[in-house]
Order: sequence, then structure tokens, then C-alpha cells
Amino acid sequence: MKHETTHPAVETPSKGFSPGFAALGLEAALLTTLDTLGYEEPTPIQREAIPPFLAGRDLLGQAATGTGKTAAFTLPMLQRIAHSARRCPSALILVPTRELAMQVGEAVTRYGKELKITVLPVYGGQAIGPQLHALKRGVDVIVATPGRALDHIRRKTLQLKTIQMVVLDEADEMLDMGFADDLDAILEQVPKERQTALFSATMPPRIASIAKRHLKEPVEIKIAKEPVKAGAAPRVHQTAYIVTRPHKVAALARILDIEAPKSALVFCRTRIEVDELTAMLTSRGHRAEAIHGGMNQPQRDRVMASFRAGQTELLVATDVAARGLDIPSVSHVVNYDLPTSPEVYVHRIGRTGRAGREGAAITVIDPREQRLLWNIEQLTKAKIVVTPVPTVADLRTKRLARTKAAIEEVLAAGDLGQFQTVVASLAEQGDPMEVAAAALKLVFRMQGGERKEYDIPAVSGRPQERPSMGRRPMGDPRERSGGMMSREGQGRTYSTPGRGGRTAGMAKVYIGAGREAGIRPGDLVGAIANEAGLNSNVIGAVEVMDRFSLVEVPEVLAREIIETLSRTRIKGQKVGVRLFLEQPRGGRA
Repeated sequence: MKHETTHPAVETPSKGFSPGFAALGLEAALLTTLDTLGYEEPTPIQREAIPPFLAGRDLLGQAATGTGKTAAFTLPMLQRIAHSARRCPSALILVPTRELAMQVGEAVTRYGKELKITVLPVYGGQAIGPQLHALKRGVDVIVATPGRALDHIRRKTLQLKTIQMVVLDEADEMLDMGFADDLDAILEQVPKERQTALFSATMPPRIASIAKRHLKEPVEIKIAKEPVKAGAAPRVHQTAYIVTRPHKVAALARILDIEAPKSALVFCRTRIEVDELTAMLTSRGHRAEAIHGGMNQPQRDRVMASFRAGQTELLVATDVAARGLDIPSVSHVVNYDLPTSPEVYVHRIGRTGRAGREGAAITVIDPREQRLLWNIEQLTKAKIVVTPVPTVADLRTKRLARTKAAIEEVLAAGDLGQFQTVVASLAEQGDPMEVAAAALKLVFRMQGGERKEYDIPAVSGRPQERPSMGRRPMGDPRERSGGMMSREGQGRTYSTPGRGGRTAGMAKVYIGAGREAGIRPGDLVGAIANEAGLNSNVIGAVEVMDRFSLVEVPEVLAREIIETLSRTRIKGQKVGVRLFLEQPRGGRA
């Protein structure tokens, strides 16, 4: 049973709640939560996945990160747990990385608040004691990385005999990281009579093989991509800033402080984000207004009149609220949340750069969303420049330049007679240069120049080059190793370049286990990426010998990776980990 989704479903009204979500069969407690969180309508994957999941069917879903699939499986899962005999644990969600485990855990907590559902994220890199205590106390939902889940199973601290539902999220990523055997081992421990959902960005043969072994007559859902016109919005300068989720709000504030747009449309995913961002931006001196589906028509009319008149600099909106609005061409479009599809992105940024004028599109993304950004760039054939978030020094320099420009403008306009009298009086009491500096300082302060600011951490290990127009960068470690991180089912393969050379900027880590211990390259990539919380793209060449292995990692992260791996297990065993020091040329091998 297959679904190809390229159009919105017809919505059925429901008193007090989002008609879109109510029509999917979700109950009042979850609808109340969604309404409180400000969700206005379901995404395509949610429309297609929620009804069959509620009906107890197995699911095989193809959807990329950022399409709303976490809610697509979390919402029906919570409803089914609430209406079943509560056994601990009732549901297991497997994800590739600890960062995703935390994100999904937060989502389950957020959506399950009204239903009193408890959740425990289980991943490497954190103390195992609190996990053991929580498991002993009992939780409804476990969100785990495969390695740590298997560790608990082997310790007999995680019992899966009560599991009713299993979700494999980003299954292709888990396979790429070498977790195929771990997934099979875990699923063998789960009761046969269960509901299973598998979500993957792609459907290579390896995913089909897992689905065939572990899913029963699944409903197949594929969120089809709509064609996007090449070269869309050619006069729009597109920029992306990559920041971790805790720093997104601060990053947006910094970017807008630097850009100082005269008229910008800021897109958010939910009403609550719209309201929170509007309040934050207003507190920083921006003239910002919110517009979303929770506002009545007079409120919307007032906001739009203010924006058209230039009294509002920033209009913060959801996609639903922005549809059909007669919004004039704006100087900037800001994607606080990356949209769920390339065509929505193109539609958003089409609001700027009109009538021959140049426009700017700014996107703030989480590191895990980079693949979506590259996909947009590939489909639109338009360059999106990834740049670091401006520093405090950058902001101070920009503000001083603006203050100087404002004073030059006033000087050019003249008509300063009454002010010159005051300056003359002040100059009699002190140095005229100091008088001018004090006036400059006053203007600078009024523009927010003395507000306490903090630098926003750069994303650790972010690749300096990105694939463009379908090509991989020459420095991509997947090419250096003679293979690639598969999206077409080819798997990750490695050459053995020999221990005589090292890539610039990379260090080699020695791991005291190799082929004789059953170690494969994917095991090492998975352990480093998962336990150290890194994107696997930054890992270089991998050499697996009989009794040891060598892995290239970014030099600046080598010490942290060694410390992390020293505390964890690889293939269930503790191994020695240290920095591998190259022998000088001519020395002993």
C-alpha cells in the first residue's frame, strides 16, 4: 500500500482545535497540546502516517529530516500508549546519534505532557548511573542509540518483553554508521507481536531488506518531491548560518542586529515560536509584529497596515498565516525554521528580490539539517553561502559604522545652529574632541551598542566545503577513503592508504582492536560519530588491521575523541585508544 503525497489533504473542521490534526483521529488531549504549542496544520508525512499508525499498522516511510516525521510517529504512539495497558517500557525509538536522541526525547516529553507519558533518552557520552536508576523506576518510552541500547540489553538493565511499538528513525543513517548488526540484534529481543515503523530519507536495498525481515505488511508512504524551477530567485542573495539548537534564538538576534533590515519577513514553524521570537526581537529594540492563525481578522489587519506603512521592520509569521497575504516586496526573508520542502523554501524567498531589486534570504539551521540545505541548493541551482555567525566584535564594528554614517548624514543636512551653541558651551569646559566622543557614545548607546553580548559557539567539526550541484568537495573524507556515505545502498567502503601519510589538519587515532576482534570500518565511524556527537562527514580515512585500527579525525577534536572512546565500548569491548604518532621518514615502520 503506497502513498505519494504532493498536495495538502482536505481538512475537516473541529471545534477549538486545528481542523487538520483533528481530522487525523488524534484525541482532545493531544490536540490541546498541539494548539498550545502553536502547530497550525499537519505536514504531508503527518497526514499520511498518523491514521495508519493509530490503526496499529506497520509503517515504511520515506521522508527527509525537517519534514515533521518526529511528530508523525510520536503523536499516534502517545495516543496508543495512553489507551493501552501501561507497561514499562511500552515503546522503543532507535535513532542514529545522541543529538537526535535528545531531540526526539524532548519532543515526546513536549507532546506527551497532557497524557503524563514518561520518556528516557539513552545514549553514549553520558553517565550510565542515572539511566540505570530511571530504567529501574520505569518509563513509558525509551529513545536510544543502537550501541547504548544493546549495551543495556547485554547488562540485562533493559528488558524489551513489554515493548508494543518500535520506531527506527533515520534508518539509512544508522546503517551508514555501521549499526546494521546492532539493529538486528535489538529487534530480535523485541516481542514478535508488535507494531514497527521505519523512517528513512532514502530507500536503498539494505533498508528494503530490514523492512522485509522486521515489518509486517507495512503501509508504504513516500513524500514525493515536487519539481522546482532551476535558477529560482536569481537576484536573491542566499545565506545560511549553522548553529546548535540552544543558540538559534541568540544567533537570529545577532544576524538581524548586523543586517538591520528595513522590512523583513521571518518564518517560523509554529505559532508559539512566532510569539516568542516577536517578544525577543521587540525586547532588543526591533519593531517586530507577529501574524499567525491564532489572531482574529482585526488584529491581522492592524499588523499588516503597520507593516505596509513601514512602522514595523520585522513581520514574524507562519507559512499558513503568510498564505494569501498581500505582502509587499521585502528586503529580507528569514527562515528561522527550514521549511519542509524545497518548493516551500523557493516560495518563501520569492517574497524578496522583486521588480528587479536585489533581495536577501537568510536561513538559520541546525547542523543535522545541512543535507536539506544542500538538497535545496541542488534543486534550485542557486548558491547558498554558509557563513559563521557574526561575533561580538563584528557587531560592535557594524554599530560604530552605522553611528558614524548617521552623524555624517546629519552633518550633510546642516541646520545645526541651536546645537552648535550647546557644543560651544561644553567646549569651554573641556576638550572639544571629548565632547564629540561623548555625543557619539550617547548615540551608540541609544542604538543598543552597550548591551551585554556574548559570542555564539561555532559548530564543532562543520565541514568547510559543501557539495554543490551534485558534486562532492575534493576534501570530503568519503572520497579520500575511496568510498562514500551511501544514499543509494552502496555502503561505506574504505581503501587503506598506508600509515606513511596524514591529511593536513587531521590526526590519526590508534584503536587497539582490529579484524581479529570483528571490527569493521563502520563500527569505528559509528562509535566516533555517536559517542563523540560528531557528524560522520568529518571522519577521514579508516584503516582496519588485524589487531588494531587507525582513524583520521580533525586534529582539533582528537583529544576529545580519544577521551570519549576511552570511556566507551566498541563492539561490546573496552579497547585502548591513543594518538598515533607518525614515524619520521627513514625510521622504523
